[in-house]
Amino acid sequence: MKIGFPEDYPSPDALPFNHESLETDFQLSTPDQDPGGSGVWLLLLGQKLLTVSGENGPLLPTGNIPPVKQNEPPLYIGHWQGLPCRMIVLTDDDQAAASFELHSLRARAPQLPLAMLSLAGLGLMIQHWEKSSRCCGSCGTELTRLSKEWGKECKACGNHHFPRIHPCVIGLVVKGHEILLVRKPEWADGRFGLVAGFVEFGESLEGAMVREIAEETGIQVDNLRYIGSQSWPFPSQLMTGFVADYVAGELKLQEDELAEADWYALDRLPILPPRRSIARYLIDQAEKYLKNR
Repeated sequence: MKIGFPEDYPSPDALPFNHESLETDFQLSTPDQDPGGSGVWLLLLGQKLLTVSGENGPLLPTGNIPPVKQNEPPLYIGHWQGLPCRMIVLTDDDQAAASFELHSLRARAPQLPLAMLSLAGLGLMIQHWEKSSRCCGSCGTELTRLSKEWGKECKACGNHHFPRIHPCVIGLVVKGHEILLVRKPEWADGRFGLVAGFVEFGESLEGAMVREIAEETGIQVDNLRYIGSQSWPFPSQLMTGFVADYVAGELKLQEDELAEADWYALDRLPILPPRRSIARYLIDQAEKYLKNR
């Protein structure tokens, strides 16, 4: 398996953390369908994946349960390369560092195969769901699993609960031969990305994109084109990507959201997001969108 990110992707579907990026290696299942027996272990410590060394790169541990401290019992999540895959959430940083190789899932250049990185991202989303779905949000009763589903039910009030995926929008704005790039206050100096935000009550994706751009930068756009989407496991978003044309307005930043924003020609771009995100995918495709205007 090739280590790291590819130079480009055939479509947004192939981006990290989407099912297509791990489709041939992993088949998702549910905890109640655990077949038993030995298998492979997805070991997560915060936003880090723990692996062992193989001849051709990192591997997931196999065999008996690793001797690690954990928050919860192992959780079966599907099959990895034909073997049952169970997730363990670790609690001991020192012990993990001594026994395994640690890989940050947010590293700019992770030394992991794309499928393994995506599997770990899926594990983060499952971990988030498991943690946030212990009790019924209506009556507080402990939830039980639905058969062959990731959903859960409340035996007391009868409500069913399903994984909560939060829709977000992210957009590349083009004007003439330039694109709009922004920097959030918490980002490293010199590193820029795209306007993004959560969808609000009653909004369409397109409406949310127009609003976010106007709120954060003070400009108006139209001619929105949906490009694609990406699962984003930090902790549980679905990023929906758009390209939009500048219409009017001067840059006026929403200071609690953005530290900088400017228009950039493609031959003088600043530091960009790594090639794991739909933000970078949209920026890398910018020349095509500019030519098609």
